[in-house]
Formats: sequence, structure tokens, C-alpha cells
Amino acid sequence: MKVRLRFFASLREALGAAETLEVEAGTTAGALRDALLARGGAYAQALARGRAVRCAVNQQMCDESAVLPADAEVAFFPPVTGG
Repeated sequence: MKVRLRFFASLREALGAAETLEVEAGTTAGALRDALLARGGAYAQALARGRAVRCAVNQQMCDESAVLPADAEVAFFPPVTGG
């Protein structure tokens, strides 16, 4: 199944704005992050496990155990603060 990836803030600068990716049914947000990490290079640096990275699926904040539905929009972004 296909999912649309979107990256924001510093992740967008490192990885680009968006891409479409084919994943297996039942893939979780965490498994998707691991697959992106496995690409190495900029992905491994930007999405490293030691970095704080938030995730949203179809514009709903989620944790990495969230199962991705078909045609999901998955966004990765650093935590933000307001003020």
C-alpha cells in the first residue's frame, strides 16, 4: 500500500518536503521510521533514534505503535514550542 510522507521544519530542510512510499499492510509509524533510517545518509541523521521526532498520521498526532492505514499521510517533524 502507498503512504505519503511529509517532512517539516529542519527535517524538511534535510530530506525534502514530501515523497510517496510503498509499505506493507500493518506497517506501524515506528517501522516506517526504521525503514527510513535504514536508507542511511541524511535520513539516518535526521531521523536518528536519539533525536526527538514527532509523528502524525492523517493530521492526528500518534506514537510509533500506530498502524498506518492505506493512503495515509504520515508527517515527521521536530517538537515545537510556542510562546
